[in-house]
Amino acid sequence: MSDLLKHPLWQGQDLGSPLPDNEFGVSVSLPLWRHVIGYEEKDPEVVSKFRSGYPRFCCPPAVSDLFRAAEIQFASQGERCLVFPRAVHAERCLSFIAGAGFAGRVAVLSEEELGVAVFPAAAYDKARHFWRFCGEVVSTRQACHALGRVSTAVSMEKGKSAQMEIRARLAGLSGQSSEDVFLFPSGMAASYAVHRMLTSLFPDRKTVQLDFPYVDVLKLQERFGSGVHFFPLVNESEYGDIENLMRGEKLAGVFCEAPSNPLLKCVDFERLQKIIAATQPSLPLVVDDTIATVVNVDAFRVADVVTTSLTKAFSGTGDVMAGSVILNRKSPHYAAFSAFLNAESDHEIWRGDAVALEKNSRDFAERVAVMSRNSVGLYEYLKSHPRIDKIWHSITQGGPGYSHIQRADGGHGCLVSFTLRDPEKSSPAFYDALEVCKGPSLGTRFTLACPYTLLAHYDELEWAESCGADRYLIRVSVGLEPLTELVARFERALSQCVSKTT
Repeated sequence: MSDLLKHPLWQGQDLGSPLPDNEFGVSVSLPLWRHVIGYEEKDPEVVSKFRSGYPRFCCPPAVSDLFRAAEIQFASQGERCLVFPRAVHAERCLSFIAGAGFAGRVAVLSEEELGVAVFPAAAYDKARHFWRFCGEVVSTRQACHALGRVSTAVSMEKGKSAQMEIRARLAGLSGQSSEDVFLFPSGMAASYAVHRMLTSLFPDRKTVQLDFPYVDVLKLQERFGSGVHFFPLVNESEYGDIENLMRGEKLAGVFCEAPSNPLLKCVDFERLQKIIAATQPSLPLVVDDTIATVVNVDAFRVADVVTTSLTKAFSGTGDVMAGSVILNRKSPHYAAFSAFLNAESDHEIWRGDAVALEKNSRDFAERVAVMSRNSVGLYEYLKSHPRIDKIWHSITQGGPGYSHIQRADGGHGCLVSFTLRDPEKSSPAFYDALEVCKGPSLGTRFTLACPYTLLAHYDELEWAESCGADRYLIRVSVGLEPLTELVARFERALSQCVSKTT
């Protein structure tokens, strides 16, 4: 496997390579601007080169092979299959597509007792929406194991030991108890579990999403439960709208990110807490700390529940998917939340992934500190560059909300977002010339850039821009490269950008 810190996959011939470049890489190389457009428009010349893909969006080859193996075994003519970690996940998928008028059945595959959803081929796209939005996915490692493609097996004992160590590590960093840390096969599966919990305990109530969030977190709330009230917090007046809503309608819970992805804003938590105390004092607050990480912020100062995508900085390597939910014992809902998650008993990371994640995360805190310093350094360089039009970083956009939860020795996470002047011409030139890995995901040891709004909101660009996310926004997840080398790469790309657009 190549060293992506020193030798990033940034050129046209790298299209479709996994990031990192092995069979477990959760990102995929999109090195040129036209590749991003081609991917979004399903151009065969682009997507045919993919040897990987972000697993909830594009099934990795081993997972696709597992689907086909299940179809050979269980599907009749005109039927398709998706494979899930457990039968209960397949049952939830079938319940979801039943809402669109499709019926199916559940089968069990292999001695691992994987859950198989069998349904009419016409329901495939709908079923894949469940796979994407709910995140209860079979990983590449798990698929390889089920297909008999692994040379060495990970024992159940090693898997359990790794999960216990991961829980202990997260508990120690967060100041919570190991028994209150719940693990899931992806960050979205963690968010889905919390959403199911809130809408089960508070039925027929809508949730609230504050600030412009990661795309699927909002779509999950739109498509499941009773719906969502969305406040992008573009204007200060929205806090008044939030208060009016909370005075007039019982709600299931409030979701937000600290800070948000990709705009790096943070809800004014002190202001929000005052609104909740004056309207619905026991309203649960769910905070996702993926971007800042638990190393830099203590979200439990305000949150009843904290969700995290462990796929990102906690793993750092980019070759394993996982998520976590951690409960705050001081929450008035702690007993009910703990009972719900323990009763569900379908939350775990597959044992091979758990072993990989435990190993990857041993230097988590040290990595995060370096990535944070580097992101600040890159921000300081870019903010005064004449080619930069606007820049987002939690230093400036985080505001009092970020300061309220930032640890005394905490930094600012790994993300920097920006737009260029004359973006329609300059953005493709800059992106193509940038000598870092380019593709979806974040939090990797190696720097990873992408035109975020195009990738996440290609079919709703005007709506995204109304929420503050410019269509030409470039998001950079800053890695462990020496800052001087990283700045030099950006300087070369910006210089190339100028020469190609003048």
